This record gives sequence, structure tokens and C-alpha cells, in this order.
Amino acid sequence: MKIYVDADACPVTRIVEKVAKEFKIDVVLLCDTNHILNSDYSEICVIGVGSDAVDIALINKCQRGDIVVTQDYGVAALALGKNAYAIHQSGKEFTDDNIDGLLMDRHLAKKTRLSSAKPHIKGPKKRTVQDDKNFEQSFRELVLRVI
Repeated sequence: MKIYVDADACPVTRIVEKVAKEFKIDVVLLCDTNHILNSDYSEICVIGVGSDAVDIALINKCQRGDIVVTQDYGVAALALGKNAYAIHQSGKEFTDDNIDGLLMDRHLAKKTRLSSAKPHIKGPKKRTVQDDKNFEQSFRELVLRVI
């Protein structure tokens, strides 16, 4: 088992590494050439710039039983299709039971934005210490369940 992190602007990379170290699980951080990552624990894979290049590389590396940390519903769906596990940076686990609804919500939101006179929406709210605690708890529970 390995943990793959869609690490482009991922706010939970250090939490993933902390938990992975405790359980001696290998971590691979994937990012594009626009990001600079440093780690004394994880393998870092820098992928060329391109639409979805990091996502495609992550899914190509991912195997059954691995854990994928991503905020991208499409990447999560592909990971689940490979019988891997997927978790959002919020701590919400992606499952076969919820992924279809999440993808549909994403599609409908995009459709609404494109048909609106003001297609820009507000970004996510600022991340809090409690958000990090919630992620760590959910991630730790997932790791324990998988191993």
C-alpha cells in the first residue's frame, strides 16, 4: 500500500506524512512544475505542466488498496474504479455510495456557472486548525481500516 497525494496546493500534505510515518507507509507527492515541494519523508514526482497531467500520472501509479488524497472528484472516481481508497482534504471519504452524487453536483454547478451572467464564484473559506484536526482524524481512521 502507498499513499498518493494530489499535492498541487494541497493543505494537508504534512498531516499525511505525519500519519504515514507512524505506520511506515510510503507517500508519493505529485505536483506540476509550477509548484515546489520539499519533503524529508515522501517521494516527490514532478509532472510536466498540462491539463490534468498530475491527475493522469497519479491514477496511472495508483493501484488496488492504495490511498489517494485529492480534492478532485474525477480523480477520486478513477481511484475508486481501481479499487483504491480516496479522501478529500476536508476529511470526507469518497466511496462508491457517494461519488456519483458528488460528480453530478459538480456537473450541475458548472452548468449553472456557465449559463450565468457572472460565472465566477467565491473560493473556499479559509482553512482552520479545526479543519486540519478533522482531516487528521478521518485520515487516521481510513489508514487503520485499510491496514
